[in-house]
Amino acid sequence: MRNRPKPTWQTVLILGIFMAILPGGFLALPAAQAANPGKDAPPSFADLADQVKHAVVNISTTQVVKESPMQPFMQPNSPFRDFFGDDFFKKFFGDQPQSGMKTHALGSGLIIGDDGLILTNNHVVEKADEIKIKTTTNEKEYDAKVVGRDPKTDLALIRVTADAKFPKPATLGNSDTIRVGDWVMAVGNPFGLDHTVTAGIISAKGRVIGAGPYDDFLQTDAAINPGNSGGPLFNMSGEVVGINTAIVAQGQGIGFAIPINLAKEIMTQLKTGKVTRGWLGIMIQDLTPDLAKSFEITETKGVIVADVVTDGPADKAGLKRGDVITKLNGKEIENAHALSRMVAGTAPDGQVSVTIVRDGKEKEIKATVGTMPAESAEAGPSKKESSWGITVQNLTPELAQRFDWDEKERGVVISSVQPGSPAGEAKLRAGDLIKEVNRQKIQNLKDYNTAVQKTKKGESLLLLVKRGDRTFYVALKSSSGAKEE
Repeated sequence: MRNRPKPTWQTVLILGIFMAILPGGFLALPAAQAANPGKDAPPSFADLADQVKHAVVNISTTQVVKESPMQPFMQPNSPFRDFFGDDFFKKFFGDQPQSGMKTHALGSGLIIGDDGLILTNNHVVEKADEIKIKTTTNEKEYDAKVVGRDPKTDLALIRVTADAKFPKPATLGNSDTIRVGDWVMAVGNPFGLDHTVTAGIISAKGRVIGAGPYDDFLQTDAAINPGNSGGPLFNMSGEVVGINTAIVAQGQGIGFAIPINLAKEIMTQLKTGKVTRGWLGIMIQDLTPDLAKSFEITETKGVIVADVVTDGPADKAGLKRGDVITKLNGKEIENAHALSRMVAGTAPDGQVSVTIVRDGKEKEIKATVGTMPAESAEAGPSKKESSWGITVQNLTPELAQRFDWDEKERGVVISSVQPGSPAGEAKLRAGDLIKEVNRQKIQNLKDYNTAVQKTKKGESLLLLVKRGDRTFYVALKSSSGAKEE
């Protein structure tokens, strides 16, 4: 198994990863806080464990690597290196061969079909050259093949050739009905300890931890550890409500599971070997109070359309940059993350009703959802750094090369940002391209200075900024006058 790309949630670790480091070994971690059964807790989880254990399998994978399996963990920015230190790896692993080495990893899975279908995490089987599963009922080992994977939700389907002794599938529940405080039970293969059962409660719902674009995790304090990846989280009726996926390395009793309702949606497509998602062709961002004020909107619920893909579904429907989307099919939009999930979950070619606010007026637009793709003259800097804390220049060929921009781009490039300034607080950076100022298009430095000079004292400066492939709005507040000199 491999370490996933470094996320923004640096303290969250994928559960199966350590087993790639310690095949067949043990590593003491701070124990998760044990559930403290109250008067309403069951006297025992034994009957429940007996009822469901048949549907949980152990997954072992083998991968032939071309470099030391420790190399990714020993990079200067690796959280594993920070956590364990150099001496730990040297003590336990010594010098590692650089090629042709086989690594072994362990995870967990859930039987979901009589035909040998097993649900697990993508990161458990993503790089595997060989996959084997073992059941609890007959201890027989089966060879498995990947049916389909979805890295964006970290889900995967694998299949074995089922025989007469192959266990029956689990019963899938409804994760929408589970409540914070409900009892749950996790079953898995932590550290290679077969079919370990732990219990706890649902600590929170709808957690966004930065693992992917469609985060919607259940948080639980049931003790889950490396090797639990891909294993189920059961409710007290023996129904699966989640797939255990991640933990907080430095925390106790903080684990995350993919809601089973999300998994159901993806499973149907994974059976075909391919996942397709709805797509509108817009770049969006949350509507902050500062941005709402700049757009003359009283509500802060909704998202701003920061850019529209030319000839995409939204463009064809008439959506424009600067529109504020407040509802999709009549359902209020809380934030950009929620809208992304809703659009992605809409079948391509389906029609949606998009409620927007444009120029202070509410409007409803019908759009046909598409299929998500495989996802000048004046030069020189401004006279001085402005009260906003930025210095801008025309995009010269030299600056285009320096900041990796196409010379055909229009706008002005930020050449420096003053720390602690409004621009610095907004996390603008050198190389960002300013495309609009206060909803006015910017072609060059002259356009920029003219637009900025029209900003009155005390008003925010609304910028449309392009950074790489992203386009987003920023509202800068200045305590002094907003005039460029």
